Amino acid sequence: MAAVSRKQKTTGDERNEVRDDADRVRIFDTTLRDGEQSPGIALNRTEKVEIALQLARLGVDIIEAGFPITSPGDFEAVQAIAREVEGPVICGLARTVVGDIDAVWNAVKDSERPRIHMVISTSDIHIERKLQTTRDDVKGQARAAVAHARELCGDVEFSCEDASRSDVDYLAEVIQIAIDEGATTINVADTVGYTMPHEFAAMFTRLYELVPDLRNITLSVHCHDDLGLAVANSLAGLETGCRQVECAINGIGERAGNASLEEIVMLLHTRESSLGLWTEINTKEIARTSRLVSRLTGYQVQPNKAIVGRNAFAHEAGIHQDGVLKDRTTYEIMDATTIGLESNSIVLGKHSGRHALRDALEQLGFQVDGAALNVAFTRFKELADKKKTVSALDLEAIVSDEMLRAPTSFELMSFDIEASSVRGPLARVSVRMPGGEITQGSFTGDGPIDAFFSALNAATGHDGRLKEYHVDAVTGGRDALGETTVLLELDGQLARGRGVSTDILEASGRAYLRALSNALAASARSTSAEPGEAAATTP
Repeated sequence: MAAVSRKQKTTGDERNEVRDDADRVRIFDTTLRDGEQSPGIALNRTEKVEIALQLARLGVDIIEAGFPITSPGDFEAVQAIAREVEGPVICGLARTVVGDIDAVWNAVKDSERPRIHMVISTSDIHIERKLQTTRDDVKGQARAAVAHARELCGDVEFSCEDASRSDVDYLAEVIQIAIDEGATTINVADTVGYTMPHEFAAMFTRLYELVPDLRNITLSVHCHDDLGLAVANSLAGLETGCRQVECAINGIGERAGNASLEEIVMLLHTRESSLGLWTEINTKEIARTSRLVSRLTGYQVQPNKAIVGRNAFAHEAGIHQDGVLKDRTTYEIMDATTIGLESNSIVLGKHSGRHALRDALEQLGFQVDGAALNVAFTRFKELADKKKTVSALDLEAIVSDEMLRAPTSFELMSFDIEASSVRGPLARVSVRMPGGEITQGSFTGDGPIDAFFSALNAATGHDGRLKEYHVDAVTGGRDALGETTVLLELDGQLARGRGVSTDILEASGRAYLRALSNALAASARSTSAEPGEAAATTP
């Protein structure tokens, strides 16, 4: 299914108001860089390109596609995105090191709108404890790095890591140096999620006083959610003059995550009349983008998550239900269709042909031709034989599932699980190895899933340790597609895998084997990285 891609669409929210471009907020999406640094996420090139294409369809302004210096695989993924995704600016992250900057440029230079993004710490605790250097050295690194980047690219972003804990006067000095050397965007990061909105706003107000040139470039904000204030702090930055906000789909990212893209966007959309700020995001693509990122990363969206959680537009209390039935706005400040929920009526059955399937997939944004269409059609027919109707969500799930199937990964060929209340469960499995040979394994366990996964360990020869196991339904009904997510540990490496099937055991087996494959791939990438790269600094 490697030939599958999403059609791009960057149409923004259609409103008739006359808007001032000075009030437009640029959305910088870091799902593929900071988001991928979440424990257990290991996206391959195909998956990263798929997400990037959907981000372009969503209408983000900038896609941070990765950290090219960290591994050959990440470099290739960033390069592929730069070559295949049109519309947004494509950038990669670098430290203030010549090799990093050159790697970013070589990865993004084929984009129609390339950007080099670099970062260095400006807080004393980072300078003294992490970098083990001096303030003067940081200023020298900043000057040399921005100058070198500008020789390569006209669009350069400079980030101050841990800026919210930095001495503001020193922070202003570093920022002025970066602007003097040609930086076109300055990003100020609350890297550890420590600051509060009033403190952040005061810091930006002071920076504008100390660095008047900030009014001539784009000022950006990057906040983490350690205290649950990432969106609030981002808004504080926007209200004091920032016009770029760095965020991630579903709020994924280091530790507690980044500011959530969907929350920032819908906050500005819903309260535009009060804030006077706006974006060019096509809000009707939000729900689809959230589902895609959740499926490909294996990170489930919590039910009560703002905007995209499954309970975000649900009403349980009778008094709420009564109010909504009388007038939706009594308890809903947003219309669910605004973010793309319940707006697609695609329904196919077992008698639908290739043409109908292709048209349905194109409505969902997928371009499927040739062998990829044949594979998708085969999966569709298998599903249609088990379900009366196949919905848009089902199609998204099976196509995304096929994209996860790498040619060098393990494949579940067959399984047999015996379980009862009077004897221990026994699982027997057959697995196709990456080299093509078929192996078998059997095992008993504390339960059928434990026996199943232990048998897969025996068949593959790898001792994966299950850390998390989640089961969900793609749609409602007894014949719903089951979606399972596995987080396992292999030789100290955390990795996730996802599987989809109407048989929850089959979905579980696929998810476990994909997690094993991802763990092995991540281990290979970390081994191939140069010394010191794994600890590279990030905003």
